[in-house]
This record gives sequence, C-alpha cells and structure tokens, in this order.
Amino acid sequence: MDAFNADVIVAGAGPSGLMLAGELRLSGLSVIVLDRLEQPMQQSRALGFSARTIEEFGQRGLLEDFGPLETIPGGHFGGLPIDYRIVEGGNFGVRGVPQSRTEAIINKWAVGLGADVRRGHEVIGLTQDENGVQVEVAGPEGVETLRAAYVVGCDGARSTVRHLAGIDFPGVSATIEMKMADVAGVQLRLRPTGEVGEAGMVVVLPLGPGATRVVVFERGAGVRPTQEPPTFEEVAAAFQRVTGEDISGAKQLWTSYFTDASRHAAEYRKGRVFLAGDAAHIHLPIGAQGISAGVGDVVNLGWKLAAAVKGHAPEGLLDTYHSERHPVGARIVYNTLVQRTLYLGGPEAQPLRDLFAELVQIEDVRRHLVGLVTGLDITYGAVEGGHPLLGRRLPDQELLVGDEKTTTYELLHQGRPVLLDLHDNAALREAVAAWSDRVDVVTATRPDAAAPAADLLVRPDGYIAWVGADGSTDGLTDALAQWFGEPGTAA
Repeated sequence: MDAFNADVIVAGAGPSGLMLAGELRLSGLSVIVLDRLEQPMQQSRALGFSARTIEEFGQRGLLEDFGPLETIPGGHFGGLPIDYRIVEGGNFGVRGVPQSRTEAIINKWAVGLGADVRRGHEVIGLTQDENGVQVEVAGPEGVETLRAAYVVGCDGARSTVRHLAGIDFPGVSATIEMKMADVAGVQLRLRPTGEVGEAGMVVVLPLGPGATRVVVFERGAGVRPTQEPPTFEEVAAAFQRVTGEDISGAKQLWTSYFTDASRHAAEYRKGRVFLAGDAAHIHLPIGAQGISAGVGDVVNLGWKLAAAVKGHAPEGLLDTYHSERHPVGARIVYNTLVQRTLYLGGPEAQPLRDLFAELVQIEDVRRHLVGLVTGLDITYGAVEGGHPLLGRRLPDQELLVGDEKTTTYELLHQGRPVLLDLHDNAALREAVAAWSDRVDVVTATRPDAAAPAADLLVRPDGYIAWVGADGSTDGLTDALAQWFGEPGTAA
C-alpha cells in the first residue's frame, strides 16, 4: 500500500483551498494545505460574497463568526438595475467583508478541524500514477517530496498545479484594465454599483472607519504591459480624468488592478489532480462571482473525494465534479463578458444596452439574470419531467425534531448526507438503514408548512438528490446507490 503523507494535498490557502480543507476534515480525511506566502495576505481584492455563498457558509455553521452581515437587496446586471429579491433568498450579496477576514474565518475553522496548513511552501513539481500523486515542495528547509491520493490546485489564476498537470486554460486575453486604490483621509461620494460617464467608470466603496476603495476604468487607456500594480499617482490621475475629482492628497493604503482576461480550464479533473477556484476560471470581478464560484467548487468536490478515499464512491462520482461545476464556471465567464460590454462598452454598445433595458422589464428575464449572478438557480442531476425540487438547493427552513427546534442548515454542519423524514415513515428509515454509516436520517416536522412536505435526500453540498412525495420511497435506494455507493461497502 502507498505511504501517503496525507489523503489530499491542496495547493493554495485562499478561500477555496481553506474551505476544501475544512470540507475534507469534516469527512475525516487527512489534508495538507501548501501556500507559497509565509503569511496570509492582509489586503483584499474581494469585498464580499454572493447569496449562494451566504447559504453555503450557513450550511457549515460559519456565518456566526462573521457577525452581523448586511446584504444588498438591489444590484445590477451590466449596470442595469435589478431588485435581486425577485427570487427566494435573492440579494446582491454581502458587501464590506474583506477577503482577508473571510480567509481568517475559514482558516480558523479548517485548522480547528485538524487541517495542516503549511505557509512558505511552494509546489514546484508534480507527477501522478494510478495510485497517487507525488508533489515536490520548496519550503523553508529546502525541497521535499510529499505524496497523497489526490491533489487539488486552488493556487490561483497562474496555477502551478494546472501547468504541471498539463491542463489547458483557453480564453481571451485582457483588453481593459481597472485600477484600484484603498485610501484614507479623503471624503468621497459613494458609488457602490459604479457610475459610468463618457471618460470611463468609477466605483467608490466604504472599507471601514476612515477608509475608502476607489476603482477606475479609463476608456481608451488600454492595458499596461506589466504585472506590477499601478502607482497611487497613476490611480489618482485616472480618477481625476474620469470624474474631475482630485484624490491625490489622500493617504495611500494599497493599490492593485484587475482586467477582463477571461479563461476557463478545459477540464477540472485530470486523473488524480483537480482544479478549483481561480485555478479553474478567471473573469472580470462583477457581482462577487469569483470567490463564490471557488467556494461552490470545493463544497461540491470535498465530499466526493472523501467517498473515493473511504472506498464507497460509486463509479463515476469523481467525474461528476467536472460535469456539474464546469458548466457553472462557463456561465460565469460568459455572463461577466456580457456585463463588461454592457457596462464598459463605448457608443457601439448602446444598441445592446437599449435592448437589455427592454428585456429586464420582463419578470422572467430578471429572474434568470438574478439566478445567473447569484448561483441560486444552479441544479445538479435534475431529470426532465421529474419533481421540481430535484437537483435544486435546499433552502434554510425551521424544523422540529421532537420538541427541539433546528434548521435544515444546522443538519448539514457536519458535511454528511441527510435523509429528511418528514412523514415519520418507518419504511423510509428501513430503506436507508444499509447506508447508516454514511447517511444521517432525521425525522422532523416543518411547523411553517402550509401543505404536507416531501421527504428529501440531501447531498452534503446542500443539493436535493431524491424527493419522496406523499410518503413514497420509490427510487430512494437507487438514489442512495447513485450518490453514496452500494450499501455496506464502506472501508
């Protein structure tokens, strides 16, 4: 048998890598997280996360650590205003939460569960065979070799893991650049969803007491031929040319930039190597879709890797990571490119803006666009003509288990599948007994239900894998075997 240093090695200790580490530890797997930086980044490109990510953090009990969170009810699509509450649970996401804080909360959770996070360790080599993956790592004490059953690259847009695994990253190169600066000591009118003018576009966001973030796109400026961040003087000059406002006297805290470079990995899995987060997809940051896509990736992947390591993964389960998440990544890449054209295009894009302005007057169009940006409309394994809940996310709802109150999300805190028995159905509990080592059964009632509720088999990522209406158990054992393996085969 192979001598593994860990069941899974994760490259990258950003939100995606750390979230995956926590997911794997919930399932009892050993995990090593490698990150080339000696300390976590204190600066934050992202300042929030989407409605679906709020739910995913809720499923793992992480929301309380953030404290009070304020969601934004109204947002936009390419600059066209939309009320995101048009869909159940809809909002434009949480804003004002720096990525550094999000990372710190996830890190505390993952390390508390036993994840081994090694900073100052950089992946420099990778080879795989039919039994595992060997990783060469440059660390403070030199180069060492580690071995694991699987490796996941969460190491960003310039992913070393993706390069070493030979996974293509097709897409389009940058055509525009947006400069960014965090400043203090200046009073600016907030423009949280952006303000477009003839010279370009600016966003002005609050960062906290006395601090502000400015983002500026200057029409016709092109892309600088460097990967170095702009100077504050460059940001201030561009901001003045676009708005006429002078911020040159502000105190500089940090500068950065982003572009509209949009690329999507050709495959999310190659043998025993997987990609997630920015290693799998990059795009213009609109609607907090970047950090949210990465969290969605690893919540989908973690329990599947655990099933494979434990020996009860049904055939093809690991392949469903690509088949389920690759279309999600593709939708994000194309919707952000469309929004770029609507938002930042010149006069030639005006007919497109006029058309979209008409389209968003149609309720179904608004619902579709909100679902697209928030991720609330993602479905996995839905069957045409099947129950409308099948493959959709499980909303957070209050339940009574005996005399005790709980919620559907509290039942998912341990990252295990849950069979929700809402009919006190002995036949249902008997049918699932052979999977009791890996599926939790909860008999409960919904105190707020206006009509009899359906029994539900819920995957660890919060998506519904089976629906039993009127107390029926038809198809339950097939669904259990499809997602969680044959009964009694756990190693």
